Amino acid sequence: MKRLYWAGLAAAAGLALPASLAAHHGWGWTQEEESRLEGEIVSISFGNPHMHLQLRTSGGVWSDGAIWEVDLSPPIVAQASGFGPEHAAPGDTATLTGHRARDMDVRGFKGETITVRGRTFDVYPQRPKSLQPQ
Repeated sequence: MKRLYWAGLAAAAGLALPASLAAHHGWGWTQEEESRLEGEIVSISFGNPHMHLQLRTSGGVWSDGAIWEVDLSPPIVAQASGFGPEHAAPGDTATLTGHRARDMDVRGFKGETITVRGRTFDVYPQRPKSLQPQ
């Protein structure tokens, strides 16, 4: 009986999960075409469920000086590719390849590679790429 109670409670909790949170971690919110984003890291988090950074753009196509919200892979995947907290910090310049948000009013980006301090890390090695890091 206790097992049924806990199973029901877990199912109810799963249904209570907002759809936006579930969608946030997939790729459906991003454009299909790969693009590049460059700027200064304002903040960076190496926590679960995925790493996240804020990037102030340095010009170019997507509004000079704007702050972009960038999702990267889960930390365990990034660490397997060699990328960890010792490789990037606020103030560093970073160049990312990946996919920007489909909604052009949203400054959101999902990074597949990150180049910082002269090194490039493929934080989504399992994903096919059409754009090479710089």
